[in-house]
Amino acid sequence: MLDVNHISKSYGPTLAVDDITFQARKGEVLGFLGPNGAGKTTTMRMITGFLPPSRGAVTVDGIPMRQDPIAAKRRIGYLPELPPIYPEFTVESYLQFVARLKKIPAAQRRAAVDRALERAALGQVRKRIIGRLSKGYRQRVGIAQAILNEPPLLILDEPTAGLDPRQILETRQLVRSLAGEHTIILSTHILAEAATTCERVIIIHHGKLVAVDTPENLTHRLRTTDTVHLEARAPAAEAAAALRGLPGVLRVDPLGEHAGLARLEIECQNAQAREALARRVVEAGWALAELRPVELSLEEIFLSLTAEAAAPSADAAHAPEAPLQ
Repeated sequence: MLDVNHISKSYGPTLAVDDITFQARKGEVLGFLGPNGAGKTTTMRMITGFLPPSRGAVTVDGIPMRQDPIAAKRRIGYLPELPPIYPEFTVESYLQFVARLKKIPAAQRRAAVDRALERAALGQVRKRIIGRLSKGYRQRVGIAQAILNEPPLLILDEPTAGLDPRQILETRQLVRSLAGEHTIILSTHILAEAATTCERVIIIHHGKLVAVDTPENLTHRLRTTDTVHLEARAPAAEAAAALRGLPGVLRVDPLGEHAGLARLEIECQNAQAREALARRVVEAGWALAELRPVELSLEEIFLSLTAEAAAPSADAAHAPEAPLQ
């Protein structure tokens, strides 16, 4: 659906985006992560055709953006960080206006507006003035204009920025409801948002692509051992001492006791070590309440990958400092 091929963007001597390549599959939600200033918005603008890349190419639904920008843009719905709304319009009249801009045939406009209002849950405020709506509803209006012409690709830049917790939850639910019918690129610096909404994530740092994968695969790449959480009906110190000596068990950290259950975090070399843990608990006559893997959080993945990307090479670390100019 989307093919981004070695795109870069320079502003004079400043390289804002540096040789980024990725693909988005039909119907998936792809998170685009990075701290503020990482180059996310610049990349989104190149994908939408708002900015031309200095190098590289973008293809949308098989159509090259550089060769046929009008056809490619018709296949994109875009919600920038600040929604492009007119506060003096009503919700319905604004969407009618956008439908004309998008050249939706006159006979189809009302149906298109009604469909967008329903999908964005705006039916009850369709006659309200946009400027009098809450920020959460204004964000929904921005999403409604993006999906008005049923584009196969949706690009949402920080769709929950500035919303309160309830509005954030509602916007995330709306984004998930749009998946499948649309391919969605979700740009965000909020890691919890990507963890709950996206199937795969792209991580960008200082304009460079750091990783493209599922959070689960990124966890496996960063961890050479397994960490499990174990709860058993036993004294915590006694359980920890019994499990430390097992083959393949590298570390046992007691986390205390709760409601008579010892809670431990255990680092293992492999799955066989996890089986040995369960066997030892049962042999000791303790009730095994829980044994589950502990996954790296997206925050830990992000910090680890960006730290690796920022680390200087060995040659650079030993290079003499340049003289001050």
